[in-house]
Amino acid sequence: MANVAFLGLGVMGYPMAGHLASKGHDVTVYNRTAAKARKWSEEKGGASAPTPAAAASDKEIVFCCVGNDDDLRAVTLGEDGAFSTMSSGSVFVDHTTASAEVARELYAAAAERGIAFIDAPVSGGEAGAVNGVLTVMCGGDEDAFSRAQPVMECYGQSVRLVGAAGSGQLAKMVNQICIGGLVQALSEGIHFAQKAGLDVELVLEIITKGAAGSWQMENRGKTMNDDQFDFGFAVDLMRKDLNICLAEARRNGASLPVTAVVDQFYSDIQKAGGGRWDTSSLIRRLK
Repeated sequence: MANVAFLGLGVMGYPMAGHLASKGHDVTVYNRTAAKARKWSEEKGGASAPTPAAAASDKEIVFCCVGNDDDLRAVTLGEDGAFSTMSSGSVFVDHTTASAEVARELYAAAAERGIAFIDAPVSGGEAGAVNGVLTVMCGGDEDAFSRAQPVMECYGQSVRLVGAAGSGQLAKMVNQICIGGLVQALSEGIHFAQKAGLDVELVLEIITKGAAGSWQMENRGKTMNDDQFDFGFAVDLMRKDLNICLAEARRNGASLPVTAVVDQFYSDIQKAGGGRWDTSSLIRRLK
């Protein structure tokens, strides 16, 4: 069993850190809101620390899941950041959905300190984190990945190394690009079925078994038809992710016309007060 830390106890980090503790690892947690870290510690039996540096001190692996690039820099390089106390030879695993640019930056900063850095964004949403069945896309060095992989499998059903530093974040961008276009198409399909007077649930049941089937259709089709959006991955977070995708596309020359349009559609949802709605709420624009 490993002696580890987990920084960031949001919707994803709270259950992920819980899986580490339940599998017997020695876990110390840090959260910006200290009361939440204490609550986690009381529930899961691990320790809590007042700063990232205190949590990360002498740990074999430090896991992290925070909000964005700036949050990530703060918990690693900022005052009382984790890198200041991590031992040479330890591994920092970042599950934040962030830019490939910051992943490469922190990989280099970690290397200067003798620390390995893996960018490891996840897919599967809150349900995947709670159930321990996330998909984890990793970028970094093979040796560091091989040491961290068995521990990540406490909450990941698929944990794969994609390539060098930043590659995990790039793979997550591909994931979000695909989801955005798919949810818009599913929204239009359900909207069309409703306007056509079809039994929407029956139609979805039928086509889910065919070429149009997808995770989104199976898990969100019925709730979209029922106008229910109070769960899952929030629109505000999806817009953050899509803006990362579009910024990277401007750098690498990729053409993302549908992604750009879907991003604006999500902006419409935010303006309608739906920033915390599930991403499947795109269908609301069509009504």
